[in-house]
Amino acid sequence: MDVRRRSSGAVWALGLAAGYAADTLVADPSRGHPVAAFGRAANALEQRCYQDSRARGALFAAACVGGSAALGYAATRGSRGRPLTAVATMAAATWIVVGAASLRREASAIGDLLEAGDLAGARERLPRLCGRDPRTLDEREIARAVVESVAENTSDAVVAPLFWGAVAGVPGLLAYRAANTLDAMVGHRSERYARFGWASARLDDALNLAPARLTGALTAVLAPTVGGSRLETWRTLRHDGAKHPSPNAGHCEAAAAGALGLRLGGTNSYTSGIEHRPYLGVGRSPRGFDIARANRLSAAVSTAAAVGFSAGALAIRVAGARRGRRLR
Repeated sequence: MDVRRRSSGAVWALGLAAGYAADTLVADPSRGHPVAAFGRAANALEQRCYQDSRARGALFAAACVGGSAALGYAATRGSRGRPLTAVATMAAATWIVVGAASLRREASAIGDLLEAGDLAGARERLPRLCGRDPRTLDEREIARAVVESVAENTSDAVVAPLFWGAVAGVPGLLAYRAANTLDAMVGHRSERYARFGWASARLDDALNLAPARLTGALTAVLAPTVGGSRLETWRTLRHDGAKHPSPNAGHCEAAAAGALGLRLGGTNSYTSGIEHRPYLGVGRSPRGFDIARANRLSAAVSTAAAVGFSAGALAIRVAGARRGRRLR
């Protein structure tokens, strides 16, 4: 048992690190991505089982997330006793669910368009990154939307899946990505999903509680990488982190605002209506060139999380093996 625990720790550590590296080096495929395939399957299931009911929505979420976890467990069982296959399975699952490179690539493309003065091109590209209505947005509002999206998705698309991979291996990776994808699909407030999507939204909130706060803390620690102040970032995080209507996004966005010396928040226009968000931070309004700074900060936080969670996965399982040996 001790050997298996140490072995699983090494597999998870190596797999997380290798999968994160692969995401950095190998772009997501434009077609046939497994997450997109999951989305299509979930949409087909929704069409069959939809009712304007929290209970039916909870069953839908349980089937999708539980099925993903079961798939991860089966993959783990299938590679048991074969270390190289186990590492490859963990790395592949990590690559599938982590979206660090694609996040920064989309943000960078919009930043380049803004810096070139191509406001129309930036408006056209923005929906690929976030759900705001871009038609009337100026440079500052587009830049704010991108910086906020990078800050929030550094947690949702990178830190959170790595966290759950370190905690629960391949099942944790796949279950988290399933829950996060369902939140994007049915978790938003609308007439159709107000009840049916409630369970998906609450599950995503719960799974992101710890990762979002870890993202905020890492952002504060790494603020000097973009010329920010650790102390000012901590102050902004403590003062503004809980103001956001989301229980998690505010911690990421407030920390980013403090580290980058910006003021985020304000009025957001969506196709479904207008939302007024509290201001986060006391700096200036974002500009197009701030997107590259947000990307550098995101890269630093993401890499620190990958290293930390990989090391943590190994250390926790080695410590568990030693404790088990002492108890015997």
